[in-house]
Amino acid sequence: MPLELHWFLPLHGDGREVAKPSSGSGTPGARRDPDLDYLTQVALAVERFGFSGMLTPFGLFCEDPWVMASALSTRIHQVRFMIALRPGFVSPVLAAQQAATFQRVTGGRLQLNLVTGGDVDEQRRYGDWLTHDQRYERATEFLDVFNRAWTGERFDYHGTHYQVQGGLVTRPHPVRPLTFVGGSSEQAQRLAARHGDVFIAWGEPPAGVAELVADARRFADEQKRRIGYGSRFHVISRDTSAEAWRVAGQLVDGMDPGRIEQAQRRFRSTESVGQRRMAALHGGSTAALEVYPNVWAGYGLVRPGVGTALVGSHEEVAERIEEYHSLGLDHLILSAHPHLEEAYAFGEGVLPLLRKHGIVAEPGR
Repeated sequence: MPLELHWFLPLHGDGREVAKPSSGSGTPGARRDPDLDYLTQVALAVERFGFSGMLTPFGLFCEDPWVMASALSTRIHQVRFMIALRPGFVSPVLAAQQAATFQRVTGGRLQLNLVTGGDVDEQRRYGDWLTHDQRYERATEFLDVFNRAWTGERFDYHGTHYQVQGGLVTRPHPVRPLTFVGGSSEQAQRLAARHGDVFIAWGEPPAGVAELVADARRFADEQKRRIGYGSRFHVISRDTSAEAWRVAGQLVDGMDPGRIEQAQRRFRSTESVGQRRMAALHGGSTAALEVYPNVWAGYGLVRPGVGTALVGSHEEVAERIEEYHSLGLDHLILSAHPHLEEAYAFGEGVLPLLRKHGIVAEPGR
C-alpha cells in the first residue's frame, strides 16, 4: 500500500529557528505570523506537490484550526485537513455536527487528529484538570459518542464523562472522517485499536517505531479490527548530505542554552509517555544527536512534541522513509522550518524519488 504523506500547517507562526531565545532576542522580523495570506502560500505548496493532507494543529499559541481550515478550503481543492481535536474541550455531539458540516462544505476533505493532551500546564490553562489516565478514559467515551452521533439516529449515552439524552446529528455526511489517534502510551494504543482508524507515534529510530506499531497492532487484533499506522517527523533535505547537516548544526547553534535547560526540566516532569521517549533520545545533550542514520534528535532539545527530524540528501531521506514504510507505516506527517521553503525542498527533491520507487502514489491517485 502506498504511503500517504501529510505536511504541517504552522498555525503558531513560522520561521527559520526551532524556538525563540529565552531572552526574547533574535533577528527582527524573522518570525512569520500565521496570517491567512502566509498560510495560503504553505497550503498551495502542499497541494502543488500532491501531499495527501495537512496536519492542522490545536494549541494555546495557535490560530483556531477549524476557522483556518475552513478559510483555506476555498483556496485549495484537493488536500485534506487533519484537524487536531481535544476531547473535553467540545461536546462530542457538537464535534460530530461540525465535522459533518465541514465534510459537506469541502467535499469530504476532513480528517481528525484526536489529541488527549500531554502538557498539564496547557490543559489547565484551558480549564482541564483531569489526569493522564482520566483523559484517555474521556477520549474513549468521546469517540464512542462521536461515532454514535454519526449514524444520524437518536441515542442516549450514560458514561463517566458524558451524559447524552436524545443525542442526534440530523445531517451526517456519508463519509465519516478518518480518526488519527496519537500517543506512545498503552492507553493511546488501546484507544486507537478500539475506536481509531490510524495510530500515530512520534518519530523514533526504526526499532522504537516498530515496537510501538507492534503493540498497537496486537491491541487491534484483540478488537478484531484493522487500523492504519503512521509516524511524525520533521525533515531537512538538501541536494547533498553535507548541506542538510549544516542546516541542522545551524539550528542547534541558534538554540539558547537557557531555553534548552528550561525545556528539559519541563520534559522530565511531563505526564506524556511520548514526550519522555523523545527526551530520552538525547538526554538533554547536544553531543550525539544523530540517534540513527539520518535521524536527528535536535528538535527535541527545545521543542515539545515530536523532537526528531529526517536529515540528509534527498536520496538519503527517501531511503529512510522507505525503511519506515517497510515497518508497516501507512501515513507520515512531516514538518520543517520554515514550512514554505522546506515544502519545496522536499517536494522537488524527495517526492520524485519516492514516487519513482512506488512508495508514494502519483498525485490524484
